[in-house]
Amino acid sequence: MSTTDSPTTCTRADVCAAAIADAFKDDGEIFASPMGMLPMLGVRLAKLTSNPDLVISDGESLFLAGVPPLFAKGDVVEGWIPFRKVFDVIAYGKRHVMMGATQVDRHGNQNISAIGDFAQPKRQLLGSRGAPGNTANNRTSYWVPKHSPRVFVDQVDIVTGVGPARAAAAGPAASRFNDIHRVVSNLGVFDVNGPDDTLRLLSVHPGVTTEEVQAATGFDLGDLGAVPLTREPTTEELVIIREVLDPRSLRHREVPQEKSQ
Repeated sequence: MSTTDSPTTCTRADVCAAAIADAFKDDGEIFASPMGMLPMLGVRLAKLTSNPDLVISDGESLFLAGVPPLFAKGDVVEGWIPFRKVFDVIAYGKRHVMMGATQVDRHGNQNISAIGDFAQPKRQLLGSRGAPGNTANNRTSYWVPKHSPRVFVDQVDIVTGVGPARAAAAGPAASRFNDIHRVVSNLGVFDVNGPDDTLRLLSVHPGVTTEEVQAATGFDLGDLGAVPLTREPTTEELVIIREVLDPRSLRHREVPQEKSQ
C-alpha cells in the first residue's frame, strides 16, 4: 500500500484531524493557534505534512521548534510568547486561530458568551474572550465536536465571533481582515461562501449523509445534492496521528471511536 492510499480502518476522529489539517494547509508561514485537542492535533498534522512552514506553540507561552505529541512536555523551544505578546500578534501578525463554538449561525457568527438574553442569560459561558479580536484581525476557523441543532442555530444568542455580513455592516475596521475560513464538525466541513455569505456544506464525513447533517442543523442548508465526502487521511497521515502525535488515542475522547464507512 502506498503512502497516498487510504485504508478503511480510519475513525471519525482521524477524518476530523485530517479535515482540520486541510484548513491550515494553504496558509504558508503563519502562527497557528488551535484551541482544543482536535484542533491541536490537526495543526500538528499539517505541520508534519502539508504545511511545514506553520509556526506552532505549546498553547501557553512558548513557540516550538519541533512537533511533539499531544500534551507532551520538554520539546525544543524556539521562542517566547508571553501573554502580552499574544495581543501584538493578534493585532498585527499573521495568524490563523481555530476556536470552539457553543453556537454558530447561518451567517458564520459564533457564540461562546452565554445562552439566552444578554441581560439575564439562562447559562453563562466563557465570555467573549478573544473572539471579537480574532475575527476582526485574523483568519478564523471553528471546531464543533458535537454537531446538533443547539449548536448550529439560525441566529446566535450573543455574537462573540463576528461573521462576514456583520463585519461588513460594521465597516472597514471590522471587515478588512475578517476571514471565517472553515467550520469543521464531527459530521462535515463548512465555509461561509454560501448565498449572502452564509454557511455552505463543503463535505460530509465518510459514514454520514447530507440528510443527517441537515437534521442536525437548525437552519436550511439549501441544495445538498452534490456534496462530496471528506477525504480520509492517507496511510502516512494515519501513522503520524497514531504513532507520533496521539499514541494514547486521546482524540477518541472528543470524537468517540467509530470506523469510517
